[in-house]
Amino acid sequence: MDRNTPANDEEAAAAPTNARPQRPPSWNPVPSFLFIALVLFMLMSHNGDEFLARHQYQDVLSSLTYQLNNYTAWMNGTASNFSLPEVDPTLAPLLEKFYTPGSILDRHRFSYHPNVTGFIHGDAELVNITDAAGNDTLSWNNEAKMYVDGLNTTMMIEALGSWRWNSTSKIALSAIEKKPNETGASVTMIHGKIELTDPDDAENLRLDFEGVHFIANGSIYGLARTSGPIDIRQLPSLVPETVRNDTAKLIQPELEARINKLKTLIDDGVIEPDSTSEPPKSSCSFTFYAQMDPQPYPESAMLDLEEELQNPTGIWTISPPQLSLTGVLLSKECALLLKVKNTEGLRSRMFFRKVTTYAGWTGLSYLLLLILFAQQMSTSRTPSGVARVSLFSFLSQSALDSVSFAGHITFAILAEGRPSLSLIAPAFLACILFIQEAQFSVLIYQIQGPESFRWFLPTPSPQQNTPPPTSFLAFLVHHLRTDPQARLWLAMIFSLFFIVRVILSPTFSMIFVAITYSSIWLPQIVRSAQRGRSSGLSTSYVLGTTLSRLFTALYFLACPKNALEIEPRPWIWLLSASVLLQGLVVIAQNRFGPAFFLPQRFTQSQGYDYHPPMPLPDPESPEKSLGDCSICMDAIIVERPLLFNAGDGEDTDDKPGFKGVGTVLNAMQGVSASAARKNYSLAPCMHLFHTDCLEKWLAIKNICPQCRRPLPPL
Repeated sequence: MDRNTPANDEEAAAAPTNARPQRPPSWNPVPSFLFIALVLFMLMSHNGDEFLARHQYQDVLSSLTYQLNNYTAWMNGTASNFSLPEVDPTLAPLLEKFYTPGSILDRHRFSYHPNVTGFIHGDAELVNITDAAGNDTLSWNNEAKMYVDGLNTTMMIEALGSWRWNSTSKIALSAIEKKPNETGASVTMIHGKIELTDPDDAENLRLDFEGVHFIANGSIYGLARTSGPIDIRQLPSLVPETVRNDTAKLIQPELEARINKLKTLIDDGVIEPDSTSEPPKSSCSFTFYAQMDPQPYPESAMLDLEEELQNPTGIWTISPPQLSLTGVLLSKECALLLKVKNTEGLRSRMFFRKVTTYAGWTGLSYLLLLILFAQQMSTSRTPSGVARVSLFSFLSQSALDSVSFAGHITFAILAEGRPSLSLIAPAFLACILFIQEAQFSVLIYQIQGPESFRWFLPTPSPQQNTPPPTSFLAFLVHHLRTDPQARLWLAMIFSLFFIVRVILSPTFSMIFVAITYSSIWLPQIVRSAQRGRSSGLSTSYVLGTTLSRLFTALYFLACPKNALEIEPRPWIWLLSASVLLQGLVVIAQNRFGPAFFLPQRFTQSQGYDYHPPMPLPDPESPEKSLGDCSICMDAIIVERPLLFNAGDGEDTDDKPGFKGVGTVLNAMQGVSASAARKNYSLAPCMHLFHTDCLEKWLAIKNICPQCRRPLPPL
């Protein structure tokens, strides 16, 4: 494709007729080399982190081995450095005010969920035990006083940290329950994360969680802390004394399993550097007490449902009941108590089905986007078509697709198992669409480059004696000034860093969504209005792309039951209406004119007129031709309306009964003549063509086929 594209229509029309076309700049390997070197540096810069992570893994392995040896000796009654922590006598009276453990139900009528693997979220209500101890009106004032008696205030303030506990109102629990080693086991191990949320600033405080689940009565006991490993050997001290031995028997095989897993990771070289670079906002340690809500189904029906969820066979089961619980999160060192209430949960298997359904619909939407984009590019890849579209519209869409690709891949890695396979489909399609849009954006940049970067680092004229750069920084600045490829690579590098930051920050993600979605069609509207030419984008492409783009945004920001449990944002409806309105304006610009919505005084002058009135050939000549077409070399025959003698119409006004007929005929002849002039096209370089011939030529190159002068759009 020829790269001698005019910066704009006015420059093309004003260029001298004897202007020689500029040579396309030769490919410069320097920006590519710099970009590859930077990428290699980024890829190799994690070796130090992996080295430190390997040592951390080995330290954790040594610690677990030491814990296992001491715990095994304690269980066998031999000499050991481990002893079970003493139960705090002030805990039970206070705990009775907020937590009631479940009882054994009639298994033929009621039952509990036999497995809590899944995601549970609800409300959290903070209770400051120190303030309660000084409030004599509370019924549990004495219990609070005994519980915080002797508490070190200085250490408490330090442990509370910078987290805003008074604003904490949401809690989420993601738990994984291990399959019991023997059939009919009454207690199982669970571990996961507890996440506290401050809705005011959308910040989260994440706690690691280790606990046990008693299947018969639906009770959960656990430990939670923000940083550092949790010693699971302390779990037997939390449970009632009647089930303490059953809990203690779970610890040894769990430690052995973790040691074997860690050894395998070290031997296989699967080392994941610690991604947490900031210290936790609080160092409070908590104990967790929860009670699951009973379900009105017999135990056998719940077991059948669990078996079908774990190993689907297609048999009929009861509908999965709602997973919910109540409980408390208690910290003595920080004198805090968080009541957990109004919870609702989703089993992981049901979550995986939801993820698979989402992946299917999202994959279809991206497939539609790919089809529409391919159809549109078949007509917009010509120089005249590229000159119509806006670079920023396609850059914003490619940025959305790059974030979508990275997000779906990350989602697939976190989901694991079968859902990860389904998420690969939309990730792959988003990647393909991103590549196609990025390539088209580069094409737009190459053709529209002179007009896009006129304001940015102007290239010095050849007449200027620019001294050679004397340092690397001077060389880099000089290169950015003279090489547009370097500027493009630099923009891509900054975009890469920005996109990575967007994925890691929920706040940046929301800002990114708002800016990119609002920029899908707005730059195109502005460009079409400024240049006085429609976008050339088909109605099906604009409408289909708009609706497909809004599908993902509305799913995550408007659907309250989305797969990621993102809270709905009311502003998404305003954003959606704005994007849809922009799409309709782009369609209307193609039909009613690029500036149909602007007052007449704001519309710019029309572009170059390829169909000016021309002197007609001699009426007596045998061939009514304006000349030969410079492309096909055939004669350009004059249409009949141009040959119509306007004086005939004027003569009729002097005849009786024909007053005013000449004026009407003149108007009709003017309209016909205007339409007839579309048959020929006169370029600014005064070369004459058939309009059809010139349209076909401009679809390939936008220069004159005779003098190679750049031509304005037709």
